[in-house]
Amino acid sequence: MRLSQMLFVTLREDPAEAEIPSHKLLLRAGYIRRIGSGIYAYLPLMWRVLKKVSQIVREEMDATGAQECLLPQLQPADLWRESGRWDTYTQAEGIMFAMTDRQQREVGLGPTHEEVITTIAKDMIRSYRQLPVHLYQIQTKFRDEIRPRFGLMRGREFIMKDGYSFHTSEESLKKTYQDMAQAYSNMLRRSGLEFRAVDADSGAIGGSGSQEFMVLAEAGEDEVLYTEDGQYAANVEKAVSMPADAQVSPFASFEKRETPGTETIDKLCKFLKCSPTQVVKNVLYQAVYDNGTTVLVLVSIRGDQDVNQVKLLNELTKLAGNYQAKTVLFLTVPDAEAQQKWAAKSLPLGYMAPDLGDDYIASNPPQPPLTKGGQQDSNPPLTKGGQGGVSPKFLRLVDRTAVDLTNFVTGSNESGYHVVGANWDKEFSLPAMVVGVRTAKKGDRAVHNPEQTLQSARGIEVGHIFQLGTKYSQAMGATYTSEQGEEMPFIMGCYGVGVSRLAQSAVEQSYDKDGIIWPVAIAPYHAIISIPNISDAQQVEVAEKLYTELNQSGIETLLDDREERAGVKFKDADLIGIPYRIVTGRSLKLGKVEVVERATHKSHEILIDEVNYTLKQWIDAAIK
Repeated sequence: MRLSQMLFVTLREDPAEAEIPSHKLLLRAGYIRRIGSGIYAYLPLMWRVLKKVSQIVREEMDATGAQECLLPQLQPADLWRESGRWDTYTQAEGIMFAMTDRQQREVGLGPTHEEVITTIAKDMIRSYRQLPVHLYQIQTKFRDEIRPRFGLMRGREFIMKDGYSFHTSEESLKKTYQDMAQAYSNMLRRSGLEFRAVDADSGAIGGSGSQEFMVLAEAGEDEVLYTEDGQYAANVEKAVSMPADAQVSPFASFEKRETPGTETIDKLCKFLKCSPTQVVKNVLYQAVYDNGTTVLVLVSIRGDQDVNQVKLLNELTKLAGNYQAKTVLFLTVPDAEAQQKWAAKSLPLGYMAPDLGDDYIASNPPQPPLTKGGQQDSNPPLTKGGQGGVSPKFLRLVDRTAVDLTNFVTGSNESGYHVVGANWDKEFSLPAMVVGVRTAKKGDRAVHNPEQTLQSARGIEVGHIFQLGTKYSQAMGATYTSEQGEEMPFIMGCYGVGVSRLAQSAVEQSYDKDGIIWPVAIAPYHAIISIPNISDAQQVEVAEKLYTELNQSGIETLLDDREERAGVKFKDADLIGIPYRIVTGRSLKLGKVEVVERATHKSHEILIDEVNYTLKQWIDAAIK
C-alpha cells in the first residue's frame, strides 16, 4: 500500500481524551478514531492488526477441533430470564444494552452468548453420540460500561472470540479446558506477548474453575499475585495466601476504654500502642438480592486485613436461597444516604462491635420504588416492585483471620470508645459463619509453600476460560439422552478472548518515546520503505523495485511516497510501529539501503539484492 493513497493522518500531540500510553498512541498514529463514549472506528491500519490477531485465534481454535459459527447479536430477553441472568445483566451489573422492539418484545444486545448457544444445543443435540461439541465465533460484543475508558481496553463495543463446549462428563470438559489453556497460551505467544495464566474468579459467568490470561503491563487494571517458583499465580480477586502471624496482645483483661478520634485502625493502634493484628474490625455492607430483599452484612476481620468484595459477593450469593432469592444485585458499603433508608438510629461508625444490635435496623423502613438503570445508583433501592424488604437482622460473618484472636481490641458500639482484652465466646459470640474473604497481598506467604512469598505484577486480562458445569443447561432445560437412556443436562465450558483488547495490550506492553513497537506477527505491515527525497529519481526507482519484490515474496510492505520531509517520514514510521524501516538514501551510491529495526533502532546497511532474503530471515525468526 502507498501512503499517498491511504487514509493516513497522524497527530503530534496526545489527544485530551486518552489516559494511558497505548490509547494515546493508537489515536496519534491513526489506528482508531473515537465516534462516541466507548465507541471507536477501526481504521485501515488497525483493521489489519485485528485481522492478524483473529487469524491466529482462528488457527489455534481450529487446531483443537472447535467449529466456527456466527451467533445473533440481538437476543430475546426470555432466554436470559430462563437462565436467571436478565435482572443481573440489566440491573445489577447493568452492562446489557436492553430495548423493546415494535412488538413490545424485550431484547438485548449480546454481551456474551451462553443463553443463545445453550438454546441451540437444546434444540439440536439429542444423544451422547453427538458429544463433545465445541463451537466458537469471532464477533462484536456490546457492554454498557459505567465509565468507558482506555480506548479499546474498556469500550462499549468490542471484538471478542467466545467459544462454548458441551460434554457428557467432567473428564471430557477438563480435557477441553486444558486444550483451551494450551491454545490460549499459543495465541498469546504467537502474538509476541509476555503473559501469565492465573487462577481467577468466575464472576457473573459462573461455574467452578476459571483461569485468566494476563498480558503483563504497568497500566494493567488487574493485579496479579504470583510466586517466583512458578507454582502459583492468581488474580487478586481470587488469590489466597497466609497472612502474617498475629502478634501477642498486650491486654490481659477485658476493659472498656475511651478512645476519642480513633475511627480508623491506624489512629486506634497509635492511641492504644498495639498492633493491627490484635484488632477485630467490623465492616458493614448492604446487599440487595434479586427479589428486592436488602440484607445488612457485618463482617468481622483482623485489623490489618481488607475485605475482598468479590469473595464476599460469592459468599452472599451462596446464601441467596436463605432469602428466597437467586443472586445478589448490588453489594455496597452503605453511605449516609443509604443508611437513612433503613437505620433506626445513628450508627457508631468506626466504633462498631461484632454484636452491633439488630435494633439499629428499622422495623418498617421506607420503601422507595426501584429505579431502572440501577448500575449508576450508588444507593440502590431497597425493594423491587414492592417485593422484598429489609431483613430485620444483621448477617454476621467472621473472616478466618479473626477467629483465633485472643484478648483482642474491637469497637464498643459507642462512639469514642473501644474495648480491649476481648475474647470470642466470652465477651462476644463467634459468628456462626466463618468465611475466607480477606484480600491476599504482596508479601504474604504462599499457601502451597510458606517459604515462598507472593509477588505482584500488573496485568491486562485478554482471555478467560471457565468450567461452567451444568449452570445453564439445568436452568434452561438443555438435556441429551445418555448411553443408559437417561435425560441428562449438558456439562459446559466457556472460553473467551478479547481480540481488540489483545491488540491494544500489545501496544501497552511495547512502546517507546517515539511510538508503537508492534510484535512482528501482528504488525499491520512488516516493513515500510521511506523515500527521503521524492524528487530523486534513483531513490524512487529503488524504492519502487523493492516495494514490488517484497510484496510479491509475502513481505507486507508500505511505501511512503508522500511529498513530505524525510524527518516527517521517519517520525511517522516510528510512530506507527512498523517492525522494519527501509531508507533509500545516501547508501544507494554503494548499492545498499539502510534498514532500521523499530524495536532496537539498530541500523544496518544491506545490499539492495539481499534485502528480500534478509528481511525474510528476520521475519521468520520473529514469528516462530
